[in-house]
Amino acid sequence: MYIALEGIDTCGKSTQILELKRYFKEALFTCEPGGTKIGSSIRDIVLNGNIKSSIAEMFLFLADRAEHTQEILQKSEQNLIISDRSLVSGIAYANIFEFELLKKLNLLATQNIVPDLVVLLKLSRQELECRLNKKQSDSIEQRGVEYLMNIQDKITKISQKLGIELLVIDASKDISTITSTIIKNIRT
Repeated sequence: MYIALEGIDTCGKSTQILELKRYFKEALFTCEPGGTKIGSSIRDIVLNGNIKSSIAEMFLFLADRAEHTQEILQKSEQNLIISDRSLVSGIAYANIFEFELLKKLNLLATQNIVPDLVVLLKLSRQELECRLNKKQSDSIEQRGVEYLMNIQDKITKISQKLGIELLVIDASKDISTITSTIIKNIRT
């Protein structure tokens, strides 16, 4: 089974990955971008804000996704795979193009592999503002609250359009409640 934790920046994906690692010791944990050596370099390039072209940014994410598919997803098909992000957020963040084009490009990069379940950790606008005010913002977070709230809405719509099972969890709940809800929904 391939599970993707999705959500906007500061929603708690990284925290939940750490919690799930304690419960699913046999699972393969990965992330997009950055789950491979090349992906780690791509992640640094994108998050440091040196890219001026949104088209270049999208193609870098697609390159990471193709490498991730070949090196992680295909080689571990028999395992439980839990990923911090997937093509769903890749499509959501590349919002300058039409959905159908993004779908084709991303399915090409993933060789038609999509998550079996998307877990969306959803934040309210107020909670997002509070969390962003407590940290140094990266280049994505600097795009603003409205931008991030729009991405969150798109993650839901894209999961539905791709026919992926979607579990939406209120990210303001306490960590253990969120973790136990995720665990209950992962069928191993």
